[in-house]
Amino acid sequence: MLSLNSRKFLFHFFIIAGAILMLYPVFWMISSSFKPTELIFKEAGLWPKDFTLAHYVKGWAGVARTTFTTFYLNTFIMVGLAIIGNLISCTLVGYAFARLEFRFKKTLFACMLLTLMIPHHVIVIPQYIIFNELEWIDTLLPIVVPKFFAVDAFFIFLIVQFIRALPRDLDEAARVDGCGPFQTFWRIILPLTQPALVTVTLFTFMWTWNDFFSQLLYLNSAKNFTVTLALRMFIDAEGESGLGSLFAMSTLSIIPIFLVFVFFQKYLVEGIATSGLK
Repeated sequence: MLSLNSRKFLFHFFIIAGAILMLYPVFWMISSSFKPTELIFKEAGLWPKDFTLAHYVKGWAGVARTTFTTFYLNTFIMVGLAIIGNLISCTLVGYAFARLEFRFKKTLFACMLLTLMIPHHVIVIPQYIIFNELEWIDTLLPIVVPKFFAVDAFFIFLIVQFIRALPRDLDEAARVDGCGPFQTFWRIILPLTQPALVTVTLFTFMWTWNDFFSQLLYLNSAKNFTVTLALRMFIDAEGESGLGSLFAMSTLSIIPIFLVFVFFQKYLVEGIATSGLK
């Protein structure tokens, strides 16, 4: 039998080895972004022997006469509006399901949960037809506007579970003090749901930033492209000669996600963990 310290050592050894194995492609991409194009697949090892920043300069200049400043600006606008939309709509709907009483409440909540089981690709064509009739194609509207109508059932369910864990005595005390449903929500419930709101914000940021399919479907002009679509253009426009710029801009594109995860992972775990408690 192995001792407790030996088992802990083996456990941490395999965890660290697995983490290194999964992160190796990321390290290779970052290393390749500093190598000359002709040495990317020829030079062994992660540390570049011939260090260059040319790929970052060329990559930031962009493609199709559009710089990466525009792509980043489009992405941050899209992500910011998506976060605002989800916070407003999903919080209000979640509060209604958790605290208010109205007809067909349980039926509507069950229908909302059923939408989680519908594959996204099933509703792509009807959605595209609707947005095309509204002349929203090649704009951020098809991606952003639905967020203001509580279309993310996962976030609604998360907030509902969190609010249900809050004592109903708080609502009763607010009602005695003369607060209506909206005042109770604004003054009592909303401040207490901060962990869940942070979780919604982080997930919306990551999912919207990394979303490729929706952006590819609705955005056509290079001036409206986001970072994920802009990265694809390096291959389409330049072939192998654009690999260095592709790796350089891919490295920059993961920095916001990395920073968000590093600085807010505590709130992310807290929000998910506490939403299931009663």
